[in-house]
Amino acid sequence: MNRAESTPANGRLLVVGSANRKKAVELNDLLVPLGLRLETLADYPTALAVDEVGQSFAENARLKAVEQARHLGRWVLGDDSGLAVDALSGAPGIFSARFAGPGATDEDNRKKLLAELARVPLERRTAHFVCYLVLADPSGAVRATSEGRCQGRIRLEPSGVGGFGYDPLFEIVEYHRTFGELSPAVKSCLSHRARAIGRLVPQIQALIDAGEWSDRG
Repeated sequence: MNRAESTPANGRLLVVGSANRKKAVELNDLLVPLGLRLETLADYPTALAVDEVGQSFAENARLKAVEQARHLGRWVLGDDSGLAVDALSGAPGIFSARFAGPGATDEDNRKKLLAELARVPLERRTAHFVCYLVLADPSGAVRATSEGRCQGRIRLEPSGVGGFGYDPLFEIVEYHRTFGELSPAVKSCLSHRARAIGRLVPQIQALIDAGEWSDRG
């Protein structure tokens, strides 16, 4: 993401609690209308490596937001998201990013998922993406939360090169396309992250309108 081109030069600063720039690009497109200037943990060499020891998306998102905000002295948006497959009793769930083990790549995780579902027919491969967001102010106080979900199913093989993670496997049935095949514009309307942001935006706007947002709290 080129912040000089895609964000306001003097906007209110929000740090996305992740070093994943692809995730930040998705969030940037949805939050720029609020006049926010987004950075990621990749912009902060001293950022914490927060242990995701929570038992839910909500708990992990809160840890990422609160601990990082206190450490950096910035507004931080903690995002924990993942894939829940019905035939796997909700797995990989909160372990989505490391489903194939520590240090797993997106491709590793996709291969493991396909292996786990090898005997499951297409009609039983229903799944949903979950995104939980927590906004913390520079003191570490939680100021807003939201959740978004997106229903779909897991394809028999990857299709499309867009997005990241499980996107090439996750099909929106009504569109007959995976997130890997859909354009960013369409995905920004349908995704779990877009829906979570949609619920968060009014809360952020209320903080701004009340004069409660400044880069240093």
